[in-house]
Amino acid sequence: YYLCCCVDVAMSGIDTIAVFGSTGSVGTSTLDVLERNHSNYQVAALTANCNVEAIFQQCLKFKPATAAMADPHAGIELSRRLLVADSDTVVLTTTDALEQIAADDAVQTVMAAIVGFAGLRPTIAAVKAGKRVLLANKESMVVAGDLLNQFAKASGACIIPVDSEHNAIFQCLPESNRCDPEKGLQAGVSTLVLTASGGPFREYTALQMETVTVEQALSHPNWDMGPKISIDSATMMNKGLEIIEASYLFGVDESRIEVVVHPESYVHSMVRYIDGSVLAQLGQADMRTPIANALAWPDRIEAGVAPLDFIRLGSMHFEAPDTERFPCLALARLALKKGSGATGVLNAANEVAVEQFINGRIRFSDISRVNTHVLQSFAVTTPQNADDLFRLDQSTREFALEYVEQSVSSPA
Repeated sequence: YYLCCCVDVAMSGIDTIAVFGSTGSVGTSTLDVLERNHSNYQVAALTANCNVEAIFQQCLKFKPATAAMADPHAGIELSRRLLVADSDTVVLTTTDALEQIAADDAVQTVMAAIVGFAGLRPTIAAVKAGKRVLLANKESMVVAGDLLNQFAKASGACIIPVDSEHNAIFQCLPESNRCDPEKGLQAGVSTLVLTASGGPFREYTALQMETVTVEQALSHPNWDMGPKISIDSATMMNKGLEIIEASYLFGVDESRIEVVVHPESYVHSMVRYIDGSVLAQLGQADMRTPIANALAWPDRIEAGVAPLDFIRLGSMHFEAPDTERFPCLALARLALKKGSGATGVLNAANEVAVEQFINGRIRFSDISRVNTHVLQSFAVTTPQNADDLFRLDQSTREFALEYVEQSVSSPA
């Protein structure tokens, strides 16, 4: 039910894009790809959290019709600066500004690149409005996968994954499996293989990880990402969330999703077939490749990414993940078995734990402890609608914060 929307956009000429989270790493990479292909795309709207200077410069350069800021004070300042600059961009300052943009008839495609649970409301709005949604906000699918798929079926929305791993799988699946999670894996597909870099602490012992600093955890060896995703990569919760996302995106049980550690990050993910074949998508560790693929699918466009030089590349390595040192992987599988409410609970607990670690209130190793306690102890209910999701998220965060305050010691 997604396919027709995608093909219609690809064949209709200029595509109008709203970039949610335009000042983040995925947002800026998206704008770079759009600039390289400016004859095919028009930036209709930009949104950000509070980085006024960055989005101001983006508005001057791409001239969107509308812009919005999550921070109301930042929105007022952006509006003032654009007025002084004699810009025609209108800054929306209402609390539902992003949902307004998502539902705007002038927007055909939405790049959903807001990090974390904060990206859920505009993503839901875009899917309900039948848009072509390029999903870089994995948390939306983790928290609301069942509902998003239901909304997409009803509206005819097109959901294309932008995460490098899921986009790689999307590229390697047969055409009949790419756009309808209701079908599950067909056409001779055996399993999906998500690759993981292993993060900065792949070779650390459990004892070494007790003293990890925020600065160390933010230093990913291969990818240039925002702080939340970098911490998730270091704990391997990022890969756990990707297991959940893959399950909902492609309609597959977690038992048919493998994780393989691949430190070089050249193979972004793979698909096994029942005849013994394995199809893999390779490329540089550069988000512009999956962004360009999602923007243009089923066509291809220039991304500004250098091709792989296999001679200089040399050897590649693969190993099994260590779920003892990185327990968040197993927690993700457990949450999937418990159901959609549990995946939302795990996501909320993790966002709280990561924020507490960045703020210096808990140790790096406490992140998985908080996640484990909340997933095992919080009374999970199955969300029936979007309002249930937001109530569940809020109550989970309160539960997690209470546990941190009462039971998790501050770093020495």
